Amino acid sequence: MQQLDDTTWGNPATRDVVALNYVDGEPDLPARLDDLKRLRRRLAEHHARTGCLIEAFVVWVDQLPALLRVEKTQLGGSRGELVFAASIVVPKDRCSAVFQVICPDTGVPGARETTIGRHVRRDEMYPPHPYAPGLRGRLPYLLSDDVRFDGEFPDHALTRARRWVADTVPNVRVDPSFAALPGF
Repeated sequence: MQQLDDTTWGNPATRDVVALNYVDGEPDLPARLDDLKRLRRRLAEHHARTGCLIEAFVVWVDQLPALLRVEKTQLGGSRGELVFAASIVVPKDRCSAVFQVICPDTGVPGARETTIGRHVRRDEMYPPHPYAPGLRGRLPYLLSDDVRFDGEFPDHALTRARRWVADTVPNVRVDPSFAALPGF
């Protein structure tokens, strides 16, 4: 990774970008972390406007609860390229720390979806959204977005985003003064 500025790094080979940001203000999460069912549903509805929420979990970052979410959106332009993003939000009462990786789909567009789609029925490829059944967003929730297919597509943008999370979260250390702030 090459440092692009004080809080952003980029990988020129994949065009992936990683950013670390401090947000001064109440976290804009639609529900508290301890209400995961409501949080997931509202996040799914929110992300449906621009793409699709793939997954959301509560994880622990240096002993602090955090929201991990993975989503996909479509770039503007005629090619319809997808971008996959994974973010980790460590919310506090009046601020939050946000780690994010943005991974553009740099391979053949739709290769993962097409390959998996050849082996399943159409209705299997388009299951109901796990957090909001019946939700129809700008991008569909797809079977091919499932983590179990990451091993077959190690260079895919979604796999890269998840790999970044798996490699990063266990190694993150939070500044003790931030950790001591009142919880969200």
